[in-house]
Amino acid sequence: MNTEQLRLKETREKNIPWKKWGPYLSERQWGTVREDYSQNGDAWNFFTHEHARSRAYRWGEDGIAGISDDKQRLCFALALWNGNDPILKERMFGLTNSEGNHGEDVKEYYFYLDSTPTHSYMKMLYKYPQAAYPYDDLVKTNKARSRNEMEYELLDTGIFNEDRYFDVFVEYAKAGPEDILVRITAINRGPEAHKLDVLPTIWFRNDWSKWIAESNRAPVKPIIRQIQTEPGLSTMVSYHPILGELTLSCEGEVPLLFTENETNHQLLFPSQKNEGTYVKDGINDFVVLGNHDSVNPDKMGTKAAAYFQLDISAGQTSVIRLRLTKNTTVGVSKPFGDAFDKILNERISEADQFYKSVTPPSVNEDKASVMRQALAGMLWSKQFFFFDGDNWLDEHHSNPLHSGYHNARNSDWYHMLNEDIISMPDKWEYPWYAAWDLAFHTLPLSIVDPDFAKTQMNLMLRGAYLHPNGQLPAYEWNFSDVNPPVHAWATLFLHRTEQALTGETDINFLKSAFHKLLLNFTWWVNRKDRFGKNVFEGGFLGLDNIGVFDRSATLPTGGSLEQADGTAWMTLFSQNMLEIAIELAVHEPVYEEMVFKFIEHFYFIARAMNGSGTEGMWDEEDGFYYDLLRLPDGNAQRLKVRSLVGLLPLCATTVIEEWQRDRIPKALATVSERLRRMPELMTTIHPTGPNHLGEASRGILALVNPERLRRILTKMLDENEFLGPYGIRSISKFHEQHPFVFDLKGEEYRVDYLPAESNSGMFGGNSNWRGPVWMPVNVMIIRALLNFYLYYGDKFKIECPTGSGKMMNLFEVSQEIANRLTGIFTRNEQNRRPVYGGTEKFQNDPNWRDYILFFEYFHGDNGAGLGASHQTGWTGVVAKIIELFGFIDEKQMLNGGKQAAFIHGTDNTKKQYESAKLSDAIPG
Repeated sequence: MNTEQLRLKETREKNIPWKKWGPYLSERQWGTVREDYSQNGDAWNFFTHEHARSRAYRWGEDGIAGISDDKQRLCFALALWNGNDPILKERMFGLTNSEGNHGEDVKEYYFYLDSTPTHSYMKMLYKYPQAAYPYDDLVKTNKARSRNEMEYELLDTGIFNEDRYFDVFVEYAKAGPEDILVRITAINRGPEAHKLDVLPTIWFRNDWSKWIAESNRAPVKPIIRQIQTEPGLSTMVSYHPILGELTLSCEGEVPLLFTENETNHQLLFPSQKNEGTYVKDGINDFVVLGNHDSVNPDKMGTKAAAYFQLDISAGQTSVIRLRLTKNTTVGVSKPFGDAFDKILNERISEADQFYKSVTPPSVNEDKASVMRQALAGMLWSKQFFFFDGDNWLDEHHSNPLHSGYHNARNSDWYHMLNEDIISMPDKWEYPWYAAWDLAFHTLPLSIVDPDFAKTQMNLMLRGAYLHPNGQLPAYEWNFSDVNPPVHAWATLFLHRTEQALTGETDINFLKSAFHKLLLNFTWWVNRKDRFGKNVFEGGFLGLDNIGVFDRSATLPTGGSLEQADGTAWMTLFSQNMLEIAIELAVHEPVYEEMVFKFIEHFYFIARAMNGSGTEGMWDEEDGFYYDLLRLPDGNAQRLKVRSLVGLLPLCATTVIEEWQRDRIPKALATVSERLRRMPELMTTIHPTGPNHLGEASRGILALVNPERLRRILTKMLDENEFLGPYGIRSISKFHEQHPFVFDLKGEEYRVDYLPAESNSGMFGGNSNWRGPVWMPVNVMIIRALLNFYLYYGDKFKIECPTGSGKMMNLFEVSQEIANRLTGIFTRNEQNRRPVYGGTEKFQNDPNWRDYILFFEYFHGDNGAGLGASHQTGWTGVVAKIIELFGFIDEKQMLNGGKQAAFIHGTDNTKKQYESAKLSDAIPG
């Protein structure tokens, strides 16, 4: 066990608060729903970037390379000024949804380079231009471009020409749980000397102002003061009634600037008075405008910054050192000196040891770097998320519990109280949790911190999140929207991971999750199976614009949409709940009844989905699944769009090991009798039961039978359809020449193959499911193929790619897809990374080319990154793909069963593999 693993153990077993401080600041709090108090729900324009420097936030804080405590009471982040910008650079800038030609988009370059799971070491890079930042140019040029044009990026403005910028590296190292070393390294990449003001800033989240509801208002206002210490240091102390006293020591005698984290009403809202003399933008006005009256001469406030004024020669480096220490910490009489660098270097070494222990030795250096940066991005993307539904709805006069109520956004969610550290999809573009994204986040997080991954699943199932009716919250723009039900799959995945690592079962975790998931399953059955036919709707289900219609809106045709993806997800949900019930039945036999319940749900849903004619979603002529449009007159029409919607039925596939069947004899007997009486339930699914066992006596539950499996895979593996150079496309390339067109009373609804950005504003227009490659659904397909492989072994082979003449078993097919996905990020034969497309700066510049961005989705033909640029969230699952195929081969998989997918960590690989046959689990 290495040093970082010991810290994780101390956190788990001794409650030592190694994770109390971490990267828990947002990168954009402005423009969020929580900060929106407009009458029309226009979050982007109610609280703008222009307001952010002067206006106190209500529900959270943001900053560059920032950290905070786990309740975001005290925050620390970086501010910069190059002498030319019109404002201090305190936060990342980007376009709002209406300003970008493809929706909201951050326009900065920053990279999460490293982090351990306890944040004992973290490193981030921000690239800061030396010329004035082109705020207006970016807004005007992008706003003028159409959806069919490329986005206008920061590099396109020319601001990085001649390398006139600073690389600003920020590193954190913990000497103890509340003793944090900070090293800021600024490198002038330009051809000439240039000034750089660096202002490490510390502040309290405003929870004391009179406009805050009494239920959330702090009784005592905290304070930060300058104190006198030994020569060569500049020091301030923060006082907080809960956090206690913390000292921020700055190496060198530099000015310390103080103001208040309170709104500058007189600037923004002239009819209102300021709460005091000093306001949030006071330090900005001192540095940029030279207004010396804007900071407190008494050297106290709730926001403070150390003012380092550097002049860095061309190619040279300046280093700033700081240390944030709780005053009860012993042994920190001298915060700097040789000990500082010694501790920092030790933490770097420990981080290297930790990542070596979880990285397959078989992967090369480039792929290992991609995996490490993906995991670093996952860990940097943690954020404190604060939302009190009862309070927030009161403030909007839309709380159903109180008089004067009017219906508004999220009115049904007054029970919510979210105040936790949550893994975000992207802390700038999506600085709010998304339920189904979070399930995918747990896969890579489980590599480095299974405990944190489990807490994330627990959160969504807690009463303060889960609606009393059983619905999981989707995201803050509309908690009542419907995401795919993947949480049972993620719960099972985390359970199997823990079993593989510890040999133990956390039965309380599994039971608690099962009961809450049962509520959610019941909600789906009662709310999304409109006519009780075991076919499901659900709206957009995370696939934004994939359909010919907006699937979350009223259909222009009237009637309803029976969704192949919604029904497939519910089939998988049934399978996952069945497997969890088997695990629980070992400890409490009463759960065997639940095994039968979910086997029965599987058969009923499968029968409905696979029905013939317009009673089912399978199209015999095309050999594919489609959504079914059920019209008001009772007639039905298949919407023949070849998309992921039709591939998802593959994913409703689960192998049942012999040892699992041995645990549930009563349930199997009951199922056998049910099938004897209702044999029609067996007619369209994959053959199953005692007479249809596969490799190692494995059984299988699958929606698709062998003939349909082969027909679907033939399309999926066709490079002229779904199989792109960098993974499975979201819509078949077939629609490039053959668009799907639906004519309704002279109005045309159309779906084309669009491998890059969306050409419509459906769901905000900032994502596109009509052609690009999306990592999470590719992972679900890989999971399905590996399950089929465990059943068939080498007995099922298929041409891959279709038409190539090369026959592969399904392990080899899954590995082929995995290699294409990881190939997005790794260097190819031309020494280029497809993720960066034709952006030459990223391809060739040694100070750019090895820093990886994990985009939201990827060009269907060339692999270039698109959408949110820091969505390490679910794109970070590429780390799990690298780990999985780095540790196992097809023989190990077939011999070890699904548990083989959970063998990881070079320290325990042999030990885990030897016990692999004792339990079961492919990612889910």
